[in-house]
Amino acid sequence: MDHHVKDLSLAEGGELRIQWAEREMPVLRRVRERFCKDRPLEGTKVGACLHVTTETANLMLALRDGGAQVALCASNPLSTQDDVAAALVVKHGIPVFAVKGEDKHTYYNHIASVIANGPEVTLDDGADLISTLHFLAQDREGELSHSLSQVFERWSGEERKALVGRIVGSTEETTTGVIRLKSLADQKKLLFPVVAVNDADTKHLFDNRYGTGQSTIDGILRATNRLIAGSMFVVCGYGWCGRGVAMRARGMGARVFVTEVDSIKALEAVMDGFMVMPLAEAARRGDFFVTVTGDVAVIRKEHFEVMKDGAMVANSGHFNVEIDLEALEAMSLSKQRMRPFVDEYTLKDGRRIVVLGEGRLVNLVAAEGHPSAVMDMSFADQALAVEYLVREGKDLEPKVYKLPRPLDEEVAKIKLESMGISIDNLTPQQERYLSSWEMGT
Repeated sequence: MDHHVKDLSLAEGGELRIQWAEREMPVLRRVRERFCKDRPLEGTKVGACLHVTTETANLMLALRDGGAQVALCASNPLSTQDDVAAALVVKHGIPVFAVKGEDKHTYYNHIASVIANGPEVTLDDGADLISTLHFLAQDREGELSHSLSQVFERWSGEERKALVGRIVGSTEETTTGVIRLKSLADQKKLLFPVVAVNDADTKHLFDNRYGTGQSTIDGILRATNRLIAGSMFVVCGYGWCGRGVAMRARGMGARVFVTEVDSIKALEAVMDGFMVMPLAEAARRGDFFVTVTGDVAVIRKEHFEVMKDGAMVANSGHFNVEIDLEALEAMSLSKQRMRPFVDEYTLKDGRRIVVLGEGRLVNLVAAEGHPSAVMDMSFADQALAVEYLVREGKDLEPKVYKLPRPLDEEVAKIKLESMGISIDNLTPQQERYLSSWEMGT
């Protein structure tokens, strides 16, 4: 297949939305203009497993204009914007394999379709593409789920190794993916270098905090149309994403509670003015719950057992494992779809627990993901990381790397310029002072 999308007739609307997003992406625009002129990715095959959104579309166009041959699949079964997928195929000739609501079998077949294009550089959001490549290389077919095992049927063992052997390097967009890849690296099993775009300051300090904060609230409001002001709002996890969600919920007038397992982050949440307590206690109080931890089974049976009637549970961590839905289903007499992406579970004692977005990323399932203005920096980082890997990847060891600091700073400078903001420079005297140990008195 050269593509698999829901409906090609959606392309016109998707193209308008891509153009609308581009207006708020001046940093990526600057990178794209240079790419179009210099063609630093000429002839490079790039495979991307990202949320198929308007912002991602603009990243794909920037890479294409840099000379890359691009193929794209979804990094989440429910995050695809079908009109955008159609527009990339019809208007720009980019192979896209993504359908909102696809099942797990289709999801992995879409990943396989991107791999079949023979990428030399890959982009990931959650490390599913990279993980699949590692399974192919290690021939661990007997350990795979049925859905993933279907990927193996496409190629012989030698063909699998050849496909993986083409990879010069990869990038990773999100915290969860970086955790998985650092685990691979620590075990000396990582097969190629990976640039942890998530760890760039112009990514996690802004995208994770301001993007996740705003888009999570947006998803909850679109799904439920419920009032946030005055509610008890529980945020599970106080990393950069949790900081953003807590800040935005408080800004909407909620009484915000934070739960944490890290004492330093918990202390920071206290100092930021939030109530901090164990989830077992917060579960009794909350009207809204949002998990942003990157871990599994954060909200579990013992928490559901004490929640209020009508408590609403959502997730903004990458995978749909933070809410133990199997436990909730086992406790329930019935399940009813009340609104799009709003499922109400009725427990045996009559209480109702509401799950948003099937436990997947509520900001992408029920809304449109992060605003374009913040994804502008993240995807400029991605584009520059791809260029870096094309230039340097063959000389890098198979480790997880941060985006080089000069590239991070370049993105910040362009963003400030686009906002009409200038900053000071160090004087020669100040530079000498900062570089000297003799001038301290």
